[in-house]
Amino acid sequence: MELETKRGRIHNAEGARQAILDAAETEFSEAGYNGARIEAIARASSYNSGLIFHYFGDNLGLYAEVIKRADHKMSELQERTLAPLLDESIDVSDPVSFKALFEEVVALNFDYLVDNPRFTRILLWEEAGEWQTFLKIFQQFQTSGADQIETLFRKARKAGLLRSDFPPLLQLSMVLQVCMTFLSFIPLYRVALQPPKDSLTASPTQTGRAYIIDFVVHAVLVDLPGLKEVNH
Repeated sequence: MELETKRGRIHNAEGARQAILDAAETEFSEAGYNGARIEAIARASSYNSGLIFHYFGDNLGLYAEVIKRADHKMSELQERTLAPLLDESIDVSDPVSFKALFEEVVALNFDYLVDNPRFTRILLWEEAGEWQTFLKIFQQFQTSGADQIETLFRKARKAGLLRSDFPPLLQLSMVLQVCMTFLSFIPLYRVALQPPKDSLTASPTQTGRAYIIDFVVHAVLVDLPGLKEVNH
């Protein structure tokens, strides 16, 4: 579907929508929801505020779509990663295979945040504001595969692989939180801790990535002989 000619160019509806979402994601990441301005988003996207409101309704509707897009990308990655273990015919009691997959899940969360810094900053704004804006749109989000994840963790717990029966979805969400906290503190680490040049100063994401994977996996999984055989 094509839109009207604008500044000598022809824009299709989906292209315009994505351009607006890109500009909005940048604005929300830099100013937070309360500080973001539609005028700035309009300038950055090269589309007027009328078109923005036509597509998204209002500021909150636009914000919700920005979050949905980023959340959808992460959910797709997580579902593809967890797919082998979500197959009910797969035996999840093998400690080596389970640890390898869990390491991949942690790495996926870490890498996604590194590759999507604007989304990370939006989450930090939400955290600082006690999630007040996100709670207004919370009902628009659905946790796909929640039942399967619950079943998977229950089986792993029964097999003696997990330390706790703490709610599985919270365990997975805390993986994201640990990764996000580390990444957001890197500028402070560099100055306050004065680490050796071959560690955080030289390659903070790679150094931290390996540590975070080990940290989270050992916090969630029990220490079994078979688990020590996996390297990443």
